Amino acid sequence: MKYLLILFFALTPFLTSSAQPEMPAILSLEQQGKLHDSWLSERAKTVLPMLMSREGVAMWIIISREYNEDPVLKTMLPSKWMGARRTTMLVIYDDGEGSELETLACARYDVGDVFKKAWDPEKQPDQWAALREIIEERNPDRIAVNRSEDFGLADGISSWHYDKLRETLPEHLRSRLISGEKLAIGWLETRLPSEMTVYRQVMGVAHTIIAEAFSNKVITPGVTTTDDVVWYMRERANKLGLGIWFHPTVDVQRAENQELYAFSGRPDATVIMPGDLLHCDYGITYCGLNTDTQHNAYVLKPGETEAPDYLVRAFGKGMRTMDILTEQFENGRTGNELLARALVQGKDEGLRPTIYTHPIGYHGHGAGPTVGLWDQQEGVPVRGDYPLHPNTAYSIELNTKVRIDAWDKDIRMMMEEDGFWDGEKFRYIDGRQTELYLVR
Repeated sequence: MKYLLILFFALTPFLTSSAQPEMPAILSLEQQGKLHDSWLSERAKTVLPMLMSREGVAMWIIISREYNEDPVLKTMLPSKWMGARRTTMLVIYDDGEGSELETLACARYDVGDVFKKAWDPEKQPDQWAALREIIEERNPDRIAVNRSEDFGLADGISSWHYDKLRETLPEHLRSRLISGEKLAIGWLETRLPSEMTVYRQVMGVAHTIIAEAFSNKVITPGVTTTDDVVWYMRERANKLGLGIWFHPTVDVQRAENQELYAFSGRPDATVIMPGDLLHCDYGITYCGLNTDTQHNAYVLKPGETEAPDYLVRAFGKGMRTMDILTEQFENGRTGNELLARALVQGKDEGLRPTIYTHPIGYHGHGAGPTVGLWDQQEGVPVRGDYPLHPNTAYSIELNTKVRIDAWDKDIRMMMEEDGFWDGEKFRYIDGRQTELYLVR
């Protein structure tokens, strides 16, 4: 499978301004459900044992109630469950002797094919007492629950459930409770080869929508506004039956004095004109996976057939900044180390970079190392100290300031593209934009 994955990425085409890709086939809800369940079974057999062993944890308990689900639990439920039912308790146990993991549900019924029913209400009416019996029978030396000060995705157990668990356990087991932070992050960030194969299609859908949006199919210069393009992108995803995980952005940089919007705000609606440099930020959710992409386009002036050389060069500087960052990837390096190394090298090469890269996968701003924030270029405490692991995916998000003499101002060449770290090499999941889109 690993060799097929390498071949798959090697054959992935680069995205260019001339490419108008066809929309990839969209799977039906039934197909997506079967895919989800097959991934869940595979992850239970491969990812879970690896994580339990790596972190040296004997038991991991995940508890949620309906409408207040732990982010991790939501990814462990079968496709036909829209959420937790009543109080859902999942127990993962590793006896440390090389046996298969036990994946149990302290529930009235199996939770899909992975988590098997381990509570008989006829014999023990109290669900919490039944959970205590499951734990006591196995007597784990460390019991992980999803509590975390710094990683929201790993802080899924509610305050009441945590207090109730402590109250339920006898003292000798209560003292063994630990944070499951690294288990939660590891589960969410680790990608399967089979997931990555489909991720290419997911990215292909997002790239196709952007290519449509940055074309004359959508844009009539002098008439179309940036908000018109934003809503086209939202409606396009909706008509395909796909979700989006944030409201898109489309903004303009042009020769006339116009301040760029602050990262803490949104750009105003602007009529798109010839000579504009367009930028978008767009992310869809499909097959349980998220995309996050920032592409750029140029609106040709009458008589022009290509973008001005100064914008082409600026685009190249942005691409070089991306390369500098991804060249730093190495197992065990923290997000802060990647950030510091890339900033030093970028500045040594005469660039003016700002880096704010993040993991991606089940969530848009996913679990794993944070590589800078737009307002924290000196490093990000704790979340930036998390190390890089193999088989993880990232949105390479950043900008490079470039002086445009013809405009007598600086611009920001803002870029974002999703890629995969296999432990040895970094590859973009569906290629990356290598030329400005051209709008006529």
